[in-house]
Amino acid sequence: MAASLVLALVVAVTVRAVLFRSSLAEFISERVEVVSPLNSWKRVVEGLSLLDLGVSPYSGNVFHETPLILYLFHFLIDYAEFVFMATDVITAVALYIAAEDFNKVVFRKQRIAFEFQKYAPDIITLVRTPKEMYHIPLKVALFYLLNPFTVLTCVAKSTCAIHNAIIAIFVLATVKGSAFISAVFLALATYQSLYPVALFAPALLYLAQKHYILVNLHSTTFLVLLLKYAVMFLGCLMVTICLSFFLLNSWSFIPSTYGFILSVPDLTPNIGLFWYFFAEMFEHFRLFFVCVFQINVFFYTLPLSVKLRDHPMFFMFVQLAIIAIFKSYPTVGDVALYMAFLPMWNHLYRFLRNIFVVTCMLISSSVLFPVLWHLWIYAGSANSNFYYAITLAFNVGQILLVSDYFYAYIRREYHLVEGLNLKSPDGKEAHVVLK
Repeated sequence: MAASLVLALVVAVTVRAVLFRSSLAEFISERVEVVSPLNSWKRVVEGLSLLDLGVSPYSGNVFHETPLILYLFHFLIDYAEFVFMATDVITAVALYIAAEDFNKVVFRKQRIAFEFQKYAPDIITLVRTPKEMYHIPLKVALFYLLNPFTVLTCVAKSTCAIHNAIIAIFVLATVKGSAFISAVFLALATYQSLYPVALFAPALLYLAQKHYILVNLHSTTFLVLLLKYAVMFLGCLMVTICLSFFLLNSWSFIPSTYGFILSVPDLTPNIGLFWYFFAEMFEHFRLFFVCVFQINVFFYTLPLSVKLRDHPMFFMFVQLAIIAIFKSYPTVGDVALYMAFLPMWNHLYRFLRNIFVVTCMLISSSVLFPVLWHLWIYAGSANSNFYYAITLAFNVGQILLVSDYFYAYIRREYHLVEGLNLKSPDGKEAHVVLK
């Protein structure tokens, strides 16, 4: 497995290095599906130029990255390509180790369930086996490394790649049960783009189960863990924000980064749901609908915390997908991160209902993005409605994908307890309807 991972890393780095040296690199770096006003490399270079001239990078309306990213590339600008390839390698290795450790947790839970006879006797075909799960960590790494979305993000030098690496290390630390490191990297991810704060709940639930703490709001032990994790998270977040202030000697980065993310003033087309809607919106209603759109990322956290409290890793996957779909400036790099988790749920394939349709939607939408962009911007034979239509199709495909996996996960858990051969009161075969 280690040899296979090393080979995959070599292939992935080679592909990226070739593309960096090709004529496609410039084209990829300008694709609105790959970069956004928040993570565009050209904007980072502009911010560095202003910093070198002694002008605040946040004085205009161009640079919206965080100060720590700015100063990172202030020292590593000449090694930018290496930095982005290294971040992809780090992300893949972190996800590989996290999946490997999570497999052990799954086996332990499964063994305990059998010992206490929590499962029905006829569910042997639903049981996960070591042979089935042996290659899952490698598949997770490959799903990230060789995903075209990931490759494009790296070649475009989008800072989304760095964000993904931080999230991957956060997931690894959480799976390993290190509350402090988990809180540190969750704070760094939140510092960079705000939305990862929604991962606080699944991380807390996973850490509680890792340390055999009963998930109960009336449990003193759980409340202590909640308090400790919250203090570590908020403390690290405040340290990074204060460090940013000392680097710039100004708070101007807050409205230029977090204010920009929340208020969505730049309506450059992207793969998200915001830009077209707010381009057509009457200014009088703008604030209301900004709040409605932004709350989508956080609205599902509480009900999912209740429904998936015993399955925090799947909860984390769903939450990452929700962030990628409903954030204000999404890119394909955000999609690539949660898609890397799909091999971990390969046991759900028998319960998926729309996987073929969803796969076709996502692939066709991805291919049509540059086509409709060309017809709109260059050929002039289409308009923004065409591009937004394919954006809607892409996001509907993502929503169907996540909801289908959610359905499959819940249905499998139901069958594990109730059995596969269900009978109605009159002795006939029963049909399961989940509402």
